[in-house]
Amino acid sequence: MKTLEACYEINFSKINFIERKIRVTHPKTVVKGASKVGKSFLIYDYLSNFKTNEYIYIDLTDPRNDIEEVKLHLDDFLREKKIKVLVIESFDFSFEIPYCESIIISSNIDKKLKGFRDITVLPLDFEEYLLHDKRYQNTTQSFNNFLKYGNLPEVLNFEEHRKIQRLQEVIKLQAKDNTHFEILNILFENVDEKKSLYQLFNTLKTKIKISKDKFYNTCKNLEHENTIYFLPKFNQEKATKKIYSYNHSFLNIISHNKKFKNEFANMIFLELIHKNKEIYYLDYIDFYIKDTSQAIVAIPFFNTFLMNSTLKKIYKNMSEHNIEELFIITISNTEIIKHKKYKINVLPFYEWALS
Repeated sequence: MKTLEACYEINFSKINFIERKIRVTHPKTVVKGASKVGKSFLIYDYLSNFKTNEYIYIDLTDPRNDIEEVKLHLDDFLREKKIKVLVIESFDFSFEIPYCESIIISSNIDKKLKGFRDITVLPLDFEEYLLHDKRYQNTTQSFNNFLKYGNLPEVLNFEEHRKIQRLQEVIKLQAKDNTHFEILNILFENVDEKKSLYQLFNTLKTKIKISKDKFYNTCKNLEHENTIYFLPKFNQEKATKKIYSYNHSFLNIISHNKKFKNEFANMIFLELIHKNKEIYYLDYIDFYIKDTSQAIVAIPFFNTFLMNSTLKKIYKNMSEHNIEELFIITISNTEIIKHKKYKINVLPFYEWALS
């Protein structure tokens, strides 16, 4: 039983874990989330509460591991070693899970297990990013790196000249084949755009051979995995949805076409999903939070005089939806706008994200 013996010898006691806002606390947990958001490190953190002989860690994507051996002998091995915690990474539910006091699974397959708690790991929000970013003590410098290289924990530890290459590798690693890779690319290229899947499919099929079913099913799976988000328009179910990626920097690293506003809006969206379950968009309003009656617009380089006509359109839509407060998120601008009806906040991203 070479595989099980090798997995049993893995020791996570020396892992340097940095706090996240989410943790594995339930003894029976399924951990979900997009690629490289830190799912495994949450599991390592949980295992640090146990002695090394009390757990076994099995990664089913490790090519050294014999899956058939795991299926046949895992139950006996758990009882023989009196193991308290069983961890199975990238589980595909292709075999029955044996009994164990605590079972932690990572999987992106949509399957509910009785007695298990599901947690979804998101990429770093800006506050978490600052805790992880040991190189920079200056918030502005950290923000510049966050904007440029994104929110994946591991990328922080790469040298500057390797960060873009690593992000490109992350996309390739999660692509199951070339078709999957092209679907990821076209979705990342269209973040913060109102594009229907039918439009994207028609564009993609001029480039590669692909069936409509394959495209639609892949997009559905990517949405389930929290790799891609489709943002609906408020009270208009049939309206075209806006597309967002789980890492705003992917747009910049797959194309030389600069879409700075799109990237910036994607970054704001990701900050919002950490705190809000229901987010929508409206005409002239990037994000509408109905629960708090707030509108958020991304205007990287805001100027009251130049944006006056746009503001009038925003105010009109706020009036129609009884929205009380507007946040204008910028790169570095702070302004005070007085309005007799609305509370207007003009803030740099890093101030808004940390407030």
